[in-house]
Amino acid sequence: MSRIGKSPITIPEGVNVDFKDGFVTVKGKLGELKQEISDIDINIEDNVISFERSSDKSDQKAKHGLYRALVSNMIEGVTNGFTKELELVGVGYRASNQGQKLDLAVGYSHNIVLDLAPEVVVETISEKGKNPVVKLTSHDKQLLGQVAAKIRSFRVPEPYKGKGIKFKGEIIRRKAGKSA
Repeated sequence: MSRIGKSPITIPEGVNVDFKDGFVTVKGKLGELKQEISDIDINIEDNVISFERSSDKSDQKAKHGLYRALVSNMIEGVTNGFTKELELVGVGYRASNQGQKLDLAVGYSHNIVLDLAPEVVVETISEKGKNPVVKLTSHDKQLLGQVAAKIRSFRVPEPYKGKGIKFKGEIIRRKAGKSA
């Protein structure tokens, strides 16, 4: 058995979980998420969700833990939500937002304007003497990671000076420059 797949999930109060026609729907105070599930059986009893697979084929073993983790993240998302923070490291790098539009000045000849999905809430924090921070919040972990990776891809941190857009707390492996 998959160690992750066989552990049950307890449903917290205020969360409604439905499984119909191969789709799991999770509703909570922060929103609603839907996920298609195939080859794995789901049992929902007494606010506990358990996952079972019908055979020991390798693809079913892989899906067993995967679907358990996805549903667990959905429940966590609709109750507490997820947050990612990106830090802009570099001279003259700035970030600002007007509603769902994120405006980044990261060393190119023009600013990058990114329209974000309505599920992702963006906030920019600029303090004097500190690097600008872009704070992303959402109930959908997958979408949040995708948006954060897209923003990071505009200026990936480079290993010599460490300039670029990095996740807060991310450690950039530094290289020594050429020595004369």
